[in-house]
Amino acid sequence: MSLILFATLGLVVALMLALWLLSLRTSDVSIVDIFWGLGFAGVAWVSYAASPNRSPRAGLVCLLVTIWGVRLAAHLAMRNLGRGEDYRYRAMRDRHGDRFALVSLGTVFLLQAGLLWVVSWPVQAVHHPSALTPLGWLDAAGVAFWSVGLGMEAIADAQLARFRRSPGSTGAVMDRGLWRYSRHPNYFGDCLVWWGLGLFALGAGQWWALAGPAVMTVLLVKVSGVAMLESTIAERRPGYRAYIARTSAFVPWPPRRAR
Repeated sequence: MSLILFATLGLVVALMLALWLLSLRTSDVSIVDIFWGLGFAGVAWVSYAASPNRSPRAGLVCLLVTIWGVRLAAHLAMRNLGRGEDYRYRAMRDRHGDRFALVSLGTVFLLQAGLLWVVSWPVQAVHHPSALTPLGWLDAAGVAFWSVGLGMEAIADAQLARFRRSPGSTGAVMDRGLWRYSRHPNYFGDCLVWWGLGLFALGAGQWWALAGPAVMTVLLVKVSGVAMLESTIAERRPGYRAYIARTSAFVPWPPRRAR
């Protein structure tokens, strides 16, 4: 098991260093966001190749992670096409000036390498010798969580993309479809996907790997997801404060009635 953990850590660090060098040539750090999902797929298949214990559980998890990662990468690539570098990275570039290259190496690329490696622990844990046990109810629950999460994430992303293309969306608030019940249904779906993968690790007796989806949940709610987006969005979209007052931040829930 330690061989797999070291191999995947080396993989994500090497890939992130290569992406950093590419970002220097293209002056676009946003490529790291597109790579995020593909990085998990890479970890899954390197783990599979390095493991002497290739169980049905491990093969299934590799397939599920690859589907999730490729969909996310394709969505982000289409969304970012022609838009240039993300505003978050442009702000960092302006703030750090000539130091931005080294700053981005540590605070963007190597940080994401570490987070990707930890979050992917369930994907690696299913290659433990105990994962050779037959598939059971925890694995079935994992498939259910993953399926609901992926569906919710994909539908929410499609609804938001359609809204952004519609006339009059500038400065308006998306509060229809899944977005009527959660201000971030795509992030909630992402969370379900990773807790579903965590259930596969639990089915293999590797409870320690649940740290992966726990870290992903904290990232989505407190760090790079909900908290970061909502720090400035109310200033750009006048109706967003009213949307906050009536709509759940994360877990989908019927809207609250106006007082």
